[in-house]
Amino acid sequence: MKQARYLFPTDYMADPAVHVFNGRLYIYPSHDRESGIPENDNGDHFDMNDYHVLSMDDVEEGSVTDHGVVLRVEDIHWGSRQLWDCDVAHKNGKYYMYFPLKDKSGIFCIGVAIADRPEGPFKPERLPIPGSFSIDPAVLEEDGKYYMYFGGIWGGQLQRYRNNRLIQTPSLPSKNEPSLCPKVALLSDDMLEFAEEPRDVLIVDANGTPLTQGDTKRRFFEASWMHKYNGRYYFSYSTGDTHLLCYAVGNNPYGPFTYQGVILTPVVGWTTHHAIVEFKGKWYLFHHDCVPSQGKTWLRSLKVVELQYNADGAIKKIEGTQK
Repeated sequence: MKQARYLFPTDYMADPAVHVFNGRLYIYPSHDRESGIPENDNGDHFDMNDYHVLSMDDVEEGSVTDHGVVLRVEDIHWGSRQLWDCDVAHKNGKYYMYFPLKDKSGIFCIGVAIADRPEGPFKPERLPIPGSFSIDPAVLEEDGKYYMYFGGIWGGQLQRYRNNRLIQTPSLPSKNEPSLCPKVALLSDDMLEFAEEPRDVLIVDANGTPLTQGDTKRRFFEASWMHKYNGRYYFSYSTGDTHLLCYAVGNNPYGPFTYQGVILTPVVGWTTHHAIVEFKGKWYLFHHDCVPSQGKTWLRSLKVVELQYNADGAIKKIEGTQK
């Protein structure tokens, strides 16, 4: 697969979470729409109000099946608006969708919805995960345990928290201070709660020094994803306002993770969000850009491109749509 492929040209989908279930590849994207809300740094114009599930059995040439709407904001009585990107995990014949949504007071929480099939539909739990906050949940299964990674600054509200508690005056660290970290928490056996207090996912440089908030081309902004390759843990993420997808590598699910480099250079659009998955012997990077909508940052289109590694395990950099 030499060039990126647009996957679903009939609608605007973005922020893909991607998994292989029952030998078929399933995509769980956010669903962009024209909300009529002016653009701002808090992302209020990203006012998505439902999820679809897509699936395919051949990444490079196969058709994409749209399984339709599987969850709506109106189904979730504790929420108010903005169904941002989700992820799905499978355990004991059930499929658990983890989604961020603002509650009635405008604070993001992470909810859970359950289905009997990977294509849904998903039925939401009555309340969000206790103690959850911010956005971008991504789940890693490891030896029967499930770890959720989450968090995002600016519109993702991570700057509103310290030590997992809401603070009165939100703020980012100064440029020379360690950056705000994404979070990770082991999930409970029933997949409905955190089994522990969320921990910081520490990203460090080659000397073991935490990245600083001013290091905007390397520090975490949003879009956590975790995959394993050759026994090592690859934590990948977006730098947000500098529009890069980067990755760091560690030896266990909690880290620390040592920064390695850029996966994807900037695309047309304000930022990008992604998933990395192996399917039928190849690795793929799923992401999005705004080329089909002629640069409208709130109307994004799904893409996929093959991802390759060097012999030492380094990911080969992929050039985005924006030079």
